[in-house]
Amino acid sequence: MEDLNAVTRERLEKAVEIESRDVALYPNGYSVPHRINDLVGPAGDKTGEELEAEQQVYTVAGRVLAIRSFGKSTFMHLSDSDGKIQIYLQKNLIGEQSYELAKKLDIGDIIRVTGRLFRTKTNELTVQVNEFVLLTKNLRPLPEKYHGLKDIELRYRQRYVDLIVNEQVRETFRKRAAIVQSIRELLTGRGFLEVETPMMQPIAGGATAKPFKTHHNALDMDLFLRIAPELYLKRLLVGGFERVFELNRNFRNEGISTQHNPEFTMLEFYQAYATYKDLMDLTEEIFAKVARDVNEGQMRLEYQGQVIDLSPSWARFTLAESLVKIGDIPEGAVENFDEAVAVARSLGIGIEKFEGHGKLLTKIFDEVVEPRLIQPTFIYQYPLEVSPLSRKTEGKPDFVDRFELFIAAREMANAFSELNDPRDQRERFLGQLEARRAGDEEAHQMDEDYIRALEYGMPPAAGEGIGIDRLVMLFTDSPSIRDVILFPHMRPEKKTQ
Repeated sequence: MEDLNAVTRERLEKAVEIESRDVALYPNGYSVPHRINDLVGPAGDKTGEELEAEQQVYTVAGRVLAIRSFGKSTFMHLSDSDGKIQIYLQKNLIGEQSYELAKKLDIGDIIRVTGRLFRTKTNELTVQVNEFVLLTKNLRPLPEKYHGLKDIELRYRQRYVDLIVNEQVRETFRKRAAIVQSIRELLTGRGFLEVETPMMQPIAGGATAKPFKTHHNALDMDLFLRIAPELYLKRLLVGGFERVFELNRNFRNEGISTQHNPEFTMLEFYQAYATYKDLMDLTEEIFAKVARDVNEGQMRLEYQGQVIDLSPSWARFTLAESLVKIGDIPEGAVENFDEAVAVARSLGIGIEKFEGHGKLLTKIFDEVVEPRLIQPTFIYQYPLEVSPLSRKTEGKPDFVDRFELFIAAREMANAFSELNDPRDQRERFLGQLEARRAGDEEAHQMDEDYIRALEYGMPPAAGEGIGIDRLVMLFTDSPSIRDVILFPHMRPEKKTQ
């Protein structure tokens, strides 16, 4: 064990001493029939006399979080994944040999205790131990002050320690699980089928992003970690599954920030015979159900000091309307490419040679509109140029039936009525190839098999992706995506000399 400090050396010496007494440091096979909340819940407001009359014996296990010794008796606080309780060990009750072992215990050790409940003079519910077993010896001291900003990287890197000492962090991930369960319940209740699609794909498609690349030795071919499951899920629409969803892991070889992690979780769902406007309504219902299930039924929540009201119905603007009404961009820039270029330059926005008017408008939107979208807002009718898989808007061939949802100044969802014309799709893929040749590394690649699937006939449909990590951030008031990912990606740990 590297970099031993004095406390760790002392614990290692103590471990050797315990083993010399023929006590196993890491035994197995001890059943634990009760959780701590099995004791705390039923005890409720029962008096000490009522508990003593019951004479109920419990066996629990957990980690020692505090120790107070008084000669021939010792109080400890024991914690498991559900709760915390005080235990009381007395020399004349458990015997001299066991009590000597108890005095060797450290904060962080995991033990199993058996005993009855009673209340102390201060009315604290306590287990009077008549038997205990050391299950796991802790060799590293738990941090005493672990919540300061200076330790933020350590919290992410050693999440296992963070979870031990920080109940708020544990609650964040319990809430994350509840959010995912809530979404599953709604979608399966609406007849959606949960499916799994490939994580390694021969063509990285379904989104505009830079992929991770790997090589399959047996097939002798390069593969890409998926940037989105979209094209496979739409193949299932072709195959006859009219409502499908996947809670999937996606991988994008891009930067790391408070809002981005190279590996992230996305919900994607597709519904035949629906439009993007139908999915606006369904999205409001999903958020409302999650709020009911994990936000104590309240539609209002606080995120980073701002009150967000999730009550339907939400504001809806076309992208062009939002630029003018929210971003204060001149209408001429929306209609004229040269005026848009002038606005972009005035905002310090770089312009690539392969970018047209539509892509430039979305860059301006990102700069001046998105930061102002605090309350839930749907922005729809995106430019065709940035939406190669979306259905064109009737009467507006330069725009598509697509929306993005913004809450707290960040994108939460992306959806559109699907393009199901294989001829149009081929032309758009060819246009994306031209963009790649011009230097756009995130442009879509040609996927001949997907076009072949469309040629068999995909019903009119709409699909949507919702970022689960950002959704959890919203409902847990977490400022960084790393706060809601158990093991976020980090730079290699620096070794101290």
